[in-house]
Amino acid sequence: MQPATASGLQNFVSSGVIQHYPTSLLSAARILVRNGGLLWELTKRDFIGRYKGSFLGLAWSLFNPLLMLTIYTFVFGVAFKARWGTAGDDSRSNFAIVLFSGLIVHGLFAECLIRSPTLITSNPNYVKKVVFPLEILPLVSLGSALGHFLVSLLVLIVFCVISGTGLHPSGILLPIVLLPMLLIVLGLSWFFASLGVYLRDFVQVIGMISTVLLFFAPIFYPISSLPPFYQGLLIFNPITLPVVQVRGLLLWGEAINWSAWAASMVVGLVIFYLGFAWFQKTRRGFADVL
Repeated sequence: MQPATASGLQNFVSSGVIQHYPTSLLSAARILVRNGGLLWELTKRDFIGRYKGSFLGLAWSLFNPLLMLTIYTFVFGVAFKARWGTAGDDSRSNFAIVLFSGLIVHGLFAECLIRSPTLITSNPNYVKKVVFPLEILPLVSLGSALGHFLVSLLVLIVFCVISGTGLHPSGILLPIVLLPMLLIVLGLSWFFASLGVYLRDFVQVIGMISTVLLFFAPIFYPISSLPPFYQGLLIFNPITLPVVQVRGLLLWGEAINWSAWAASMVVGLVIFYLGFAWFQKTRRGFADVL
C-alpha cells in the first residue's frame, strides 16, 4: 500500500462523518429508485461504449459468444467426443450446449467481479462531484454484464433450436434462480470497489479468484461426478447453484430446489447489505486517495 493511500484510509477512520451515508437495505432500494434514469443512461453508455468506433459495433457482442459456442462444439463434440453423462445426451453439440450454459453464468459473475476494483479509480471525476451517487457504479457494471449475458443466452437458445436440442418453458424462471447470485455479486462489487481504491494490487487478486470460481464450479463436469465431500465444498461457490439450476430449468425441465434457493437468497441479502454498508462507510476517504 502506498503512503498516500494509507493516509487516505487513516483520514477516513479518524473522520466522524460516516452517518452522512445511509447503509440500510431500504436506503439502497431508495437510491436505486431515485437514480433509475441515471442508472439506465450510464448502463447504455457503458455497454455501447465498449464497441464504439469498431467496424462491427454492437455486432461484436453477438459475434463473440457465437464464435465461442462454435469452438466448444467442435473441440468437445467433434475432437474430444465428450458427453455430459445424462441419459439421452448423445448428440455432438450437447456437451457444448451444457458447457456454454454454465460459462455464461460464470461470465456474468466474473465480469462484475473483475471490473469492481477499478470502478472508483477509473472514474475519479465522479468522486469529486459531491452530488454524484457513487454507489450506483456497481449497478452500472452489473447492468452492462446482464446485457452481455442476455446476448449470450439468445445465442444459446437459437443454437438449441437449430441443433434440435429441446428447451423447456421453465426457463422463464431464470431471473428467479439468478437473483441470489446477483445480490451476492453486487455486495462483493461494492466491497471490492472500495478495497480497490486503497489496495491497488487487489486488481490482480480478483483475476485469480475468478479463475478459481470457474474450475471449482460444475461447469466442465457434473457435480454428481464428484465424491460427496467435494460436492459439499462446491456448494460454497456462489455460482454453483445458479449453474446447476439454470441448466436444470432451461435444458432439462427440472424444478427449482426452493430450500437451496431460499438459503442462497438469505446469504445473498446478507452479502448485499454488508457490501453496501462497507462502501458507504469507506467512501469518505476516496477523494483523499484519488
